[in-house]
Amino acid sequence: MAAAPLIGREYPMHKYIGVAGLAAMLCLAAPGVVAQRSSAAKNGTEKIVIVFKDGHRQSFNLADVARVEFPGGGETPAASTALPSRGHFLGRWEVGEGNGQNFYITLKENGEALRSIGSEHGKWVYVDGEARVTWDDGWLDVIRKVGPVYEKFAYGSGKTATDTPDNVTNARNTTPHPI
Repeated sequence: MAAAPLIGREYPMHKYIGVAGLAAMLCLAAPGVVAQRSSAAKNGTEKIVIVFKDGHRQSFNLADVARVEFPGGGETPAASTALPSRGHFLGRWEVGEGNGQNFYITLKENGEALRSIGSEHGKWVYVDGEARVTWDDGWLDVIRKVGPVYEKFAYGSGKTATDTPDNVTNARNTTPHPI
C-alpha cells in the first residue's frame, strides 16, 4: 500500500490512524472526568473543613465556595497547617489537667491508651489528623495540632469532639517518633 506524502516525506497510514484514535479517546474521556468531579461537587460530597483555634469545626460544600483568600500576602506556613500522621501521636504525652497540674497519656500502636491519673485505661483512634482517646470513665481527650503546637481538649462524659471542651491545655510528646 502506498504511503501518503507529508512535507516531502512518506509516513505509513497506520501512524495517522493511531494518532487519530488516541486523540478521539482523550476527547471522549475528558468530559466524563469533568462531569464526575462537577457532579460530586454539586452533590455536596466534596467539602472543605475549617478547624478553628478553639477546636470547633465548620464544613462547607466546595460547590458553594468561589475562592479561598488568605489576607496578609497570601503566604501561610505549610508546616503548621499540615496534618500530622497517626504515627506522630504514638508515645507518652505530657498534658495538663486544666487546674495547673500535669499528667501523662501514653498512646500505643494497638489503639490502647493509658493515663497516669483517674481511670487509667482507654482506647484511641486517629481521626482527621488528631488523636481521640475515649477513657473507661466516659471522658474524651483529644490531642490536636493547633498552629505549630499541640493541645489537649478534654470533654466530660457524654460530650463529643465537636462540643465545647471542658478545658484546653498544652500537650507535648515526651517520646516523639519519626514521622
